[in-house]
Amino acid sequence: MFESLKKKFSRTSDKLEEELIEEAQEENNLEEESGKKFSFFSFGRKDKKEEEDSKSDVAEIPQEVESIQETDTSDDETSDDKDEKSGFWSFGKKSSDNKEEPQEEEESAEEIQEEEEPKKSHFWSRNKEEDTEESEDADEKTEEKKSRFWSRNKDNDSSEENDEDEESSGMFSFITAKTISEKHLEDILWELEMGLLEGDVAMEVASAVVDSVKDDLVGRKIKRSNDITEYTYNALRNAVAEIIDIPGKSMTEMIEAKKAQGEPLVVMFVGINGTGKTTTIGKLANYYLKKGYTPVIAAADTFRAGAIEQVNYHADKVGVKLIKHQKGSDPAAVAFDAVEHAKAQGKELVLIDTAGRMQTNTNLMDEMKKIKRVAKPDLVVFVGDALTGNDATQQASKFNEAIDLDGVILTKADADSKGGASLSIGYVIKKPILFLGMGQGYDDIKEYDADWMLNQLFSESGEEVNINEA
Repeated sequence: MFESLKKKFSRTSDKLEEELIEEAQEENNLEEESGKKFSFFSFGRKDKKEEEDSKSDVAEIPQEVESIQETDTSDDETSDDKDEKSGFWSFGKKSSDNKEEPQEEEESAEEIQEEEEPKKSHFWSRNKEEDTEESEDADEKTEEKKSRFWSRNKDNDSSEENDEDEESSGMFSFITAKTISEKHLEDILWELEMGLLEGDVAMEVASAVVDSVKDDLVGRKIKRSNDITEYTYNALRNAVAEIIDIPGKSMTEMIEAKKAQGEPLVVMFVGINGTGKTTTIGKLANYYLKKGYTPVIAAADTFRAGAIEQVNYHADKVGVKLIKHQKGSDPAAVAFDAVEHAKAQGKELVLIDTAGRMQTNTNLMDEMKKIKRVAKPDLVVFVGDALTGNDATQQASKFNEAIDLDGVILTKADADSKGGASLSIGYVIKKPILFLGMGQGYDDIKEYDADWMLNQLFSESGEEVNINEA
């Protein structure tokens, strides 16, 4: 997903790094250092790993503290028990069978604790340094680690995951810290904006992203080349996070709220022909059946040839009731009957299929308004095809002007390499994306989650497609 956008984001970081390094070379303000260069997308994974490691540390502390306390305070322990605990803390480096001289077996608990302290320190370092018996060697290795702390844990070179995250090229640092200025960003951000527009991102969205990145980066002081990548990654991620996170209640929350009132949630679906409205209704009926609700579908597309048969096929497949009239009948009447049926039968959800129409067709747009007046839907949802990019955003804007939309569902999001519609549509009409169509099957639909979407945009290829996440 969104491969085109990912490349543009990564290229922005590379271009800024090239700009600053080239300028530093001209100023004789550049030196190569030991260490490896992080890739653009590695920062998200490293943040996640550090968070997991932190949680792991917290979980381990009570057990280790308890073991130390037992060693210090137990008066009934034999010297053999103490030797075994010492062996545990040294991770088997000393055999419990190797007994000390008799006079040494009677060492005080205080002396044993002093012997254990350096071993406990090695434990907390998670074996990043090799245990040695001489404290001088341990101190030298500790100092060597500290000198490389600036590389954000790049001293874990033995880790296979870090080897995958890092590129083989060297690291550079600036003798005198560089400050990112507007002149460094001018050409780079113009290229980013053009790239976003080419990726079907709406003009106002592209401008908002570029402005946010500029505000975030200008004035940043850079000491090392990896800092450039990290700051650019964070600036772009923060900019996109603001764009895609449109507040709004989920459909599931609204069903529960209406259920508490003894009423069904009524949802009306609109959009142009061919975007997948009817198939999406079948997916949603299946989705909420599995959640324990009872939907009913209204076949309010009474004009298109085969429309009633199509929605009837999906209703039969997923096992829900379909309310239909004869072809050519009043679609508003079909919608009204479906709502009355749901109220009478205690069903929680009404899904109203309507005829696809172009936003420029005045007569059909007026008919859509009539269905809304009669059925009084709680939600009017625009169904758009993610692959149409900026066209989907323009269509949603026209429908929003005509009927006041409440939300959006994007189909074919799994096949969208550009990502323009997913990034733009909610921001432009100021209405939330409710669901994403992620494939051909009835189970291939996902409730929209901004954090999940952000991870897809800022992860490398092959990590992202799992509709059951989050």
